Amino acid sequence: MTNRYFQTVITLSVCVWLVVMNTTMFNVALPNVLKDFSLSPSLGAWVVSGYSIVLAIFTITYTRLSDYLPIRRLLFIGISIFGTASLFGFFTTNFIWLMIARLTQAAGAAAIPGLSFVFAGRYVPIEKRGRAMALIASASSLGFGLGPVVGGAITDYLDWNYLFIFTLMVMLLIPVLSRLLPKEEVSHGTFDIIGALLTGLTVTSFLVFISTLQWYYAFAGILLTGLLWLRINRMELPFIQPKLLKNKGYRTILYMSYLGFTTHFAILVLMPLMLQHVFSRNPSTVGLIIFPGALLSAVAAIYVGRLIDRYGNIKIMLMAHVLLTISTVIFYFLSPMSAYMIMFGYMFTSFGFSSLSSSSTNEVSRMLPDELIGSGIGFKQLIQFVGSATGPVIAGIFLELAGRSYSAESFQYTFLFITGLMTLSCVIFFIYSRKLAK
Repeated sequence: MTNRYFQTVITLSVCVWLVVMNTTMFNVALPNVLKDFSLSPSLGAWVVSGYSIVLAIFTITYTRLSDYLPIRRLLFIGISIFGTASLFGFFTTNFIWLMIARLTQAAGAAAIPGLSFVFAGRYVPIEKRGRAMALIASASSLGFGLGPVVGGAITDYLDWNYLFIFTLMVMLLIPVLSRLLPKEEVSHGTFDIIGALLTGLTVTSFLVFISTLQWYYAFAGILLTGLLWLRINRMELPFIQPKLLKNKGYRTILYMSYLGFTTHFAILVLMPLMLQHVFSRNPSTVGLIIFPGALLSAVAAIYVGRLIDRYGNIKIMLMAHVLLTISTVIFYFLSPMSAYMIMFGYMFTSFGFSSLSSSSTNEVSRMLPDELIGSGIGFKQLIQFVGSATGPVIAGIFLELAGRSYSAESFQYTFLFITGLMTLSCVIFFIYSRKLAK
């Protein structure tokens, strides 16, 4: 990496860190939000899941637009929307306005993670790209870890509304990015707005079906999927590139990314709820218990990037699957024993998640031609955020199926299901690695 590109990646990583913190800060505040607005766990989980859905749709929108518009312009637009929504969210007094603020935040925040990976995939030389990807992923991991600490402290000593004020700091990075980001030319092209809308409605329909189990949402999702498929194959430049969907290796990476993100975000929602209801920990203590795992991941991710550049993506993806699977087993068997077992389990979760995110994204940038890297990373980000929206919804549903007692057993049932998800991802990974070996 040249010095200028390294500085740019560092600055983008700080932006990613702040945006990811915005997600996990509300995870810790979720029990307080449920109490203030008298919400059920599955409905309250939409504070997290709704954010992730919008993040998913707009991430691929920004990365798709980066094929035509300069990255710097798109980043400035996204950061401005995010900052404005954060200011608005501070003054919210009911659940509807809270959701509007969060969804608008997500529409702006989506520009940052996706375009950061696109920048690394487009401008950083391939022999150094793994390190750049890992640095961005480590910033994400640190955000996941610091979010609960900062969110818990703010919620305890001020109120959850003040979480919106903290994230305004990302606005301070606009002048720095303006100096560092390369100036790109505007290219002529068309943007498939109808395809974007169909994609968003399809994802939302299936997620609402998961949370409500109402068949008509599933029917709507199937119908919208059919319309989206027709749109993809009839448009010259569709919102989702058909070449990506026809690439078997790329599709396999998407399956593993989805399952990894579903696992991680389900655990992120379950941990604060379990720590508060089973072990009677307050929000700031919850944050301190979660923090060591994410800090370990952020530090280790620097070495993960070097390992990717030295040993390749496949070995690091194997390590990620082993770590994530071990973490789900620890949560199932050991989490009821002590709050510190939750801390111990999350060390494996966070490290494994960071390794999977960076190695799988680097694998995508390796397998796709240059003209498809932006679209490929963007669609992968969409699938990942769909997973991050699915995780909290599944966690809420399983807790409600076991009753609202929030007993240790009800959390164990959910962790057992999550272990099954990671087992499935391991099977998919071994099929993928064997095909590559042949």
